[in-house]
Amino acid sequence: MIYIIGIFVAFFLALLIFTKKGRNLADTVLGIWMVVIGTHLLGYYSYASGLVYDYPQFLWLNLPYPFFHGPMLFLYTQALTNPEKLKSKAWLFHFILPAFILVIHIPFMLLPTKEIFEILKNGGRNIKDWQSVIHSILLISSGFFYVFTTYRLLSKHKKRILNQFSYQEKISLNWLRLLFYGMGIMWFFIIFIGNDTLIFSAATVFTIFIGYYGINQVGIFSSQNTKNESLESIAKDEEDINSERKKYAKSGLNEEMVKAIHQKLTCLMETERMFTQPELNLNDLATRLNIHSNSLSQVINEIEGVNFYDYINSLRIEEFKRLVSLPENQKFTLLGLAYECGFNSKSAFNRIFKKATGSSPSEYVKSLTEKM
Repeated sequence: MIYIIGIFVAFFLALLIFTKKGRNLADTVLGIWMVVIGTHLLGYYSYASGLVYDYPQFLWLNLPYPFFHGPMLFLYTQALTNPEKLKSKAWLFHFILPAFILVIHIPFMLLPTKEIFEILKNGGRNIKDWQSVIHSILLISSGFFYVFTTYRLLSKHKKRILNQFSYQEKISLNWLRLLFYGMGIMWFFIIFIGNDTLIFSAATVFTIFIGYYGINQVGIFSSQNTKNESLESIAKDEEDINSERKKYAKSGLNEEMVKAIHQKLTCLMETERMFTQPELNLNDLATRLNIHSNSLSQVINEIEGVNFYDYINSLRIEEFKRLVSLPENQKFTLLGLAYECGFNSKSAFNRIFKKATGSSPSEYVKSLTEKM
């Protein structure tokens, strides 16, 4: 029954994604992945339930599909963090391995049906040894490779948003990290446990988890996300910290220019208090200063010694300290003052404040009151 539920959820999610308005590239990749998951579960269900003995065609659903999930996770992550990379045909490279697996099993699939069923009843012991060895080695290698490469993509994304945005809510892709960990657990089952019942039960739970999270989380299945659009444009210019340093070396900014830009930045923050804008990003601020975003990032990194995210939020913390010390603001809640300073969530405010001061906002206010 659990496999039937997984199959239904996977195909139902795919239907929702493909029929939605304004579907973007990430949605399309996820929809295709749901079809792959549903088909793979259907293939295993046909084998576990004995349906395959009545309909031998189901055998074709079991061969290359384990090799699809790693590439699909990677491509989905790529579509969310740097979709420009998927505009070339290079992404087709990721499906060479599944095609190879399908090709080497064609001789087996062309055997008479009775002989195929005998092999299946014997647990596949009659399949050529070299095929089984190659299959196992490639499956393990594929699992490690895509878990590692997806982790690198998520790490680069985290660095990128800290250098480009003053907030992390809804763009940090923490939910995608959960999917990544879930995939890692399933690969652990495949490599070290090898129990098909456990593996496909975990895959079913994994599929249901995606469905539940997709329904309850804003923006995961939505293409109308201006934050992601900003990420797409920024991803064209910034790959990681190393590329940032290379741009600094070619920026042409001397020490006097860096100091001048920093003075202009400080003046802007003091007079217009742009840090109070909840969704302020590096491009917005660079445009306001009439300089390139790379130059502004260089100035902040070199003079302030922090990334853009930490710089803006340090200003917000100082503004909160100033506001909370004013007697006329005692009638306002701490969260209300935090919003006034540019924070856009209670959790982000508490986390950032404690990291900066070593105490929670309420503890800080309490100590401030005692001093008075």
